[in-house]
Amino acid sequence: MDHAEQTRKIAAGKGFIAALDQSGGSTPKALKGYGIDADAWSTDDQMFGLIHAMRVRIIKSRAFTGDKVIAAILFERTMDGLVDGEPVPAALDAKGVVPFLKIDKGLEDQADGVQLMKPIPGLADLLARAKGLGVFGTKERSVIHSANPIGIASVVAQQFALAQEVLSAGLMPIIEPEVNITSATRAQCDAILRDEILNSLNALPPGIRVMLKLSLPVVPGLFDPLVAHPAVLRVVALSGGFARAEACVQLAENAGIIASFSRALLDDLRVTMTDAEFDASLGQAIDEIYTASTEKTVPVAA
Repeated sequence: MDHAEQTRKIAAGKGFIAALDQSGGSTPKALKGYGIDADAWSTDDQMFGLIHAMRVRIIKSRAFTGDKVIAAILFERTMDGLVDGEPVPAALDAKGVVPFLKIDKGLEDQADGVQLMKPIPGLADLLARAKGLGVFGTKERSVIHSANPIGIASVVAQQFALAQEVLSAGLMPIIEPEVNITSATRAQCDAILRDEILNSLNALPPGIRVMLKLSLPVVPGLFDPLVAHPAVLRVVALSGGFARAEACVQLAENAGIIASFSRALLDDLRVTMTDAEFDASLGQAIDEIYTASTEKTVPVAA
């Protein structure tokens, strides 16, 4: 796919985005969920080798295609890795899946009820390398813990400043100001965040578009103005720690928002599965998330 084709697929494609971007701190937990305990590796390289093997298995699965998975977000090491001798972004493209790259380097300590992103050294070189490998866009995460207007404003300002750098490099930014789903002021956080994002969107030059990755709101439909905004290419949702069933229920209640799930997509996969079992389990998860994203319904439990 060329850039125009990628843009069309992300803007209007029927499906959802797979988040395959667990990084240093979250990799051990992801591996444990997959059935690989920490005693299976002794170095970071070995750990990342194991998570890369899991991701390659997902990408190669018959269930993982661009018919329902329109894009995938990669960790930097995954972007630089190979699938059967082919760069991962190219392997995704061959399956009709648009590649994105997680670029943030983790979070600062909490202040004013939020965690800003840490500095990203070598960003220009990273963006240039990603574009050269056929990556379409980036994803950058910060976290909101409480309804502090000053903190939330600082998160949005930082996100949009970084988005400008990404846009200047010819890539599409996914702005991800995650609201902690355990926050006692989650609903208030949602409302303040929506208004801050709208202010920043309204300040963008004409013709500029970004993407948003948001926690599912407490009040269904709260983010409708963001979905409809002309400066937004697409709004996607993270599962935020909800199990897949609950995440799909909440997703189905929000028109125009598609999933960008990680744990809710991968939780049932195990390293000990046969290929047939693996494909069936992944296929079921993909079908459920696809349905909640596109048809806005969820399976009725038997």
